[in-house]
Amino acid sequence: MFSSGTKKSNVNSRRQQPPGTTAIDSPITPLGERRSLFPDNTVPNRPSTGTPAPWAPRLSVLARIPQVNRSGKGDESELIKPVYVGEFPQVVRDQQASLLLKRVAVEDCTCGGIERQTSLAWIICGNQLFIWSYLSPASSMKCVVLEIPPNISENRDGRKNDASFWFLSVINWTNTSVGTNKIGKHCNSAGVVLCNRITRAVIYWPDMYSQSENASVTSLASSNELEVTSTPDGKETSSRQWRLSKVGSSSSGSRMLNSLIASAVPGHKFTCVALACSSNGELWEFLCSPYGIQRKKVCENILQFPIQGGDSGQLISNKGYPRSMTWCFPYHLTEESNRQFLVLTDHEIQCFRVELSSNMHASKLWSQKIVGTDADVGIKKDLAGQKGIWPLDMQVDDHGKVITILVATFCKDRVISSSYVQYSLLTMQYKSDLGVGIMNDKILEKKAPIEVIIPKARVEDETFLFSMRLRVGGRPSGSAVIISGDGTATVSHNYRNSTRLYQFDLPYDAGKVLDASVLPCADDYEEGAWVVLTEKAGIWAIPEKAVILGGVEPPERSLSRKGSSNERSAQEEIRNHTFAGNVAPRRASSEAWDNGERQRSGLSGITRRTVQDEESEALLSHLFNEFLSSGEVDRSFEKLESSGSFERDGETNVFVRMSKSIIDTLAKHWTTTRGAEILAMAVVSTQLLEKQQKHQKFLQFLALSKCHEELCSKQRQALQTVLEHGEKLAAMIQLRELQNLISQNRSTSVGSTNSSLQIQMSGALWDVIQIVGERARRNTVLLMDRDNAEVFYSKVSELEDFFYCLDGELECVISPEQPSGILIQRLCELSNACVTIIKTCFNYKNENRLWYPPPEGLAPWYCRPVVRKGVWSVASVLLQLLNEISGLDMYAKLDLYNHLQALAEVLLEAYAGAVTAKIERSEEHKSLLNEYWERRDMLLVSLYQQVKDYEASHKVSIEGNKNQSEEAVLKITSHLLSIAKRHGCYKIMWQICCDMNNSELLRNIMQESLGPNGGFSYYVFKQLHESRQFCELLRLGEEFPDELTIFLKEHPDLLWLHELFLHQFSLASETLHELALTQSKKSTSVAEEKELEYVNSKLKLAERKHLLYLSKIAAVAAGEDTDSQAKVDRIEADLKILKLQEEIMKLLTPIEDKQLDEQQLLHPEDLIKLCLEGEGQELSLWAFDVFAWTSSSFRKTHRKLLEECWKKAASQDDWSKFFESSIVEGWSDEETLQNLSNTALFQASRRCYGPEAVTFEEGFEQVLPLREENLENSVMGDMSSSVEALLMQHKDFPVAGKLMLMAIMLGCEQENTRLQEGPSPME
Repeated sequence: MFSSGTKKSNVNSRRQQPPGTTAIDSPITPLGERRSLFPDNTVPNRPSTGTPAPWAPRLSVLARIPQVNRSGKGDESELIKPVYVGEFPQVVRDQQASLLLKRVAVEDCTCGGIERQTSLAWIICGNQLFIWSYLSPASSMKCVVLEIPPNISENRDGRKNDASFWFLSVINWTNTSVGTNKIGKHCNSAGVVLCNRITRAVIYWPDMYSQSENASVTSLASSNELEVTSTPDGKETSSRQWRLSKVGSSSSGSRMLNSLIASAVPGHKFTCVALACSSNGELWEFLCSPYGIQRKKVCENILQFPIQGGDSGQLISNKGYPRSMTWCFPYHLTEESNRQFLVLTDHEIQCFRVELSSNMHASKLWSQKIVGTDADVGIKKDLAGQKGIWPLDMQVDDHGKVITILVATFCKDRVISSSYVQYSLLTMQYKSDLGVGIMNDKILEKKAPIEVIIPKARVEDETFLFSMRLRVGGRPSGSAVIISGDGTATVSHNYRNSTRLYQFDLPYDAGKVLDASVLPCADDYEEGAWVVLTEKAGIWAIPEKAVILGGVEPPERSLSRKGSSNERSAQEEIRNHTFAGNVAPRRASSEAWDNGERQRSGLSGITRRTVQDEESEALLSHLFNEFLSSGEVDRSFEKLESSGSFERDGETNVFVRMSKSIIDTLAKHWTTTRGAEILAMAVVSTQLLEKQQKHQKFLQFLALSKCHEELCSKQRQALQTVLEHGEKLAAMIQLRELQNLISQNRSTSVGSTNSSLQIQMSGALWDVIQIVGERARRNTVLLMDRDNAEVFYSKVSELEDFFYCLDGELECVISPEQPSGILIQRLCELSNACVTIIKTCFNYKNENRLWYPPPEGLAPWYCRPVVRKGVWSVASVLLQLLNEISGLDMYAKLDLYNHLQALAEVLLEAYAGAVTAKIERSEEHKSLLNEYWERRDMLLVSLYQQVKDYEASHKVSIEGNKNQSEEAVLKITSHLLSIAKRHGCYKIMWQICCDMNNSELLRNIMQESLGPNGGFSYYVFKQLHESRQFCELLRLGEEFPDELTIFLKEHPDLLWLHELFLHQFSLASETLHELALTQSKKSTSVAEEKELEYVNSKLKLAERKHLLYLSKIAAVAAGEDTDSQAKVDRIEADLKILKLQEEIMKLLTPIEDKQLDEQQLLHPEDLIKLCLEGEGQELSLWAFDVFAWTSSSFRKTHRKLLEECWKKAASQDDWSKFFESSIVEGWSDEETLQNLSNTALFQASRRCYGPEAVTFEEGFEQVLPLREENLENSVMGDMSSSVEALLMQHKDFPVAGKLMLMAIMLGCEQENTRLQEGPSPME
């Protein structure tokens, strides 16, 4: 870090040690077979202890790191340290050792890098190229060794080329997706392009993993291409004159290549295109194929060369540009035939499009200045004190949206007459309102103000400046790494609007930093931690916390190693190599590792655990350790309560953290060199059993100290999590036993042809273990130096990742291309693993149920979506395989059936627990419930289909023994039936009972599966009703009367029969009454429409009358009381209305313009309107009859309609003619009465108000009084209307009004007769 020098270790004290002693932290002695490669007499001053030789500095560096860092534990001061990820492959170490034995400096012949897209690291050591996946554990790491031809590795003068002048690009032939981080997918076919920056020699390996396609193809530059160029002062420079005396005195060789990019050519196997730009503006294309390399100059003048004038201290030439090339979109589909790339020049960014084909064509799309006098350009020049601007490197993010440029600015402070260099980061993004295909437009804009990394740094020469490289895309988000040519890496990130720097600077015995990249995250489209490739110390990672907590403000110093606290002289370096075994080395880390005072300034404002949390956790650990040693709790509860240990719930609870630390402890005796051998030993099981015993002791401590009682009452989630840790630990132990069992079965089946280690490292379960372990290693860089299997069996609390990888990485384990036998075997392994894990948790919970808190609202961990998705992934593939595969015998299918049935059982239990928890928490659960039902039906229906197929084949195989066949099928279906009953799959329960034709079994299941709204009984009733098995349906009502009553509420055509059977005559009367008067109504479902069609369309008026008669009989049978009599009266009134409808329809049917259904039940209102629409006195009078047999409420509601009836009755006679006849003929009173009695008004008045008038409930006078003087006596006195008032509106009233009033008065001479009140179903 940017801090003062650290205190050097005491070398003399180490030199004075006896020859046979070693330091406490000395590394492990190498294996004998490795030591035998280097005789003792070839290494001067080699100690007799077997301490590693000087050519293995990685062990020296690791020895400086405390053991607490290797185990993943430690205080927060350890969080700012980089993490060791992995060692070089042994072949690389052997080559480095060979070079040292030849007295060749390793740093003079070593270069390397990291390919981000493929996660491959590479190193050139001597004339060999080593490529390996740095993500692979050391035990399974495979390194490809490629030989560089001697004619390529030497210059024309016979000298060896400097190994640092190499570009390498890897073309992944298997890359078919965009930006995927699938853990199980590794690069297994890749081409390699290697290009020398100086000689422009190109080497191409079509497929480095193939034995037949790994032969190299070479291409050397012609003499014309390597011609000597002239400097601006006219002097010639050779290819070896690269170094400059001061800034701007000259430039790097004008013909040196500065950048190389490559891409596959679609449609051409093992063919790629590589593009390179040189310092003189040329753009070169190399078309590489297994048959040769075609080199062609694509562009000779890619940019113009403006001269910047000035004194000798200024930049006088733009030689050295363009500096950088990069693809616009790093991730792409291999089928794409066109790609775009960016070129960084001294003042602008240029974009080109290249056609990826054998006849490659490049065209310029656009260019935009980033250095100019305009402030909006990006970098403003010609400012006071500004002498020169160097864009050094350019990178594009993974999404191709943000462009980051590293810029160095040479400035001079005129006040103090000192010069300095300012380093900055410029971030650009595409404008949203402009297309990128338009020329001469500003299509880029600043994403953020330019970020100054170091405001005033030491002046460096151009060689150092141009050696800087930029990397983007790691954590923290938005951070960048700057790699200098002398071997340092600096992480820059913006935190709270201020720049913070973290410098990865290992001691010289670790070598330089060769390259930096981003550790692929286990989740797609997420950033990973920074990873660094060193020259001698392997690969290291920089955790996000280290960058945030260890970052400091930019100092006024250089990005180079000069002035660093780790800088040493060459003599000191030689002494270190000579006495590597006895000298106590310094800490190999950032400079702030040993400078606690300085690093604290970078921790302000960072969110961390509170002091109270740390004290509580330390106290709990102390009390628990005392309990382990003495068995006493000693007021532990009071101490923990006073420390605030019970204030947090969930994952932050101190008891949860303590429990997690117990089950996630990494074993110190597991090392990466052991690899998969740990699985073949009992150490795994022993370690897990020790954890289980310690966790059980922790639960005993909670119980004895009464902490369990407190957690159970106030922090249920925390206690649930602690017990779930026990579940996962038990499940992990059983999973380990399953792995052993699988290995034993495989060893007996394959015989002795394979070793025990090979047997352990095969199978689907092993593959998933590797994927889960690798995912954990990627997400936690502290585990990168551990083996995948070790990480899996150690990180017990992250057992959910097993199911996460089953969901996301199953295609890496199970492939349709595999033979059916292998496919079935691997699927069964995964199914057994899932079932074993979840059922072990079930058993643990049942055995320790008294420990658990009340379960209301708490969902077990195996009910989480990630677990359900993982189990469903395996179940769906197994389901598809069971339904589609053919040619399997009966027993193989039965085995698959058993696996799918067990998997379905645990999956449905997980769904049931999740739904229950959501319901108890009053959360939305409809979507989850629908998913649960859908997958339940899909699984169980398919399983039962397999049962029926098995039954059919079994009957054939044991034909003639019917009893044995039924017993075999019943045995298979019994478990399936129990699962269906547990999860309410009524469809399967019904099908099983029907197929077995077992009514007793059906009745037993109906008794056992009673639930809300009838449960399974309701489903049975529905099936019987849909199949029109009414007799069987009503017979079941004898045993399930209440359930059938609930079901028949929707089916009144059968409900009354069931009510009569139950002697519920009053209810039966009501049901019959409603059924007889049911109106046709619109329905929203097909089922309801069919039901209404069945109930209503079949009922004629005569049948409705029969139902009313039955209703009357049932009402009479219910008993003689007031309520029963009212029901009988209402039924009789409705019978009269039905009879009226029959008479009305008979009269109206002959009318041609009436399209009426004689058998359709009409509402009283519709019936009255038909009477009003018809002609004749009889129809008008029947309207009053309909009103009379409805209810009082109906008459009040339809008063306007009643008025229309009176108006219709008044218009039936010619009252003006009546008046003229009475005058001319001189009618007497008797004649007047006789003539008026035939009028409609007289008949209506007598029907409604006369002595023989009969109405249901209140009479007509309560709705429409006859005379005006009766208004005050009426309850409807607020109405200003009567029959008399209506007649006064008649056109003949002025002439014959007296006759009209006389007619209605003659019809009404006595009080009306009233019936009992009651509601009318007709309404």
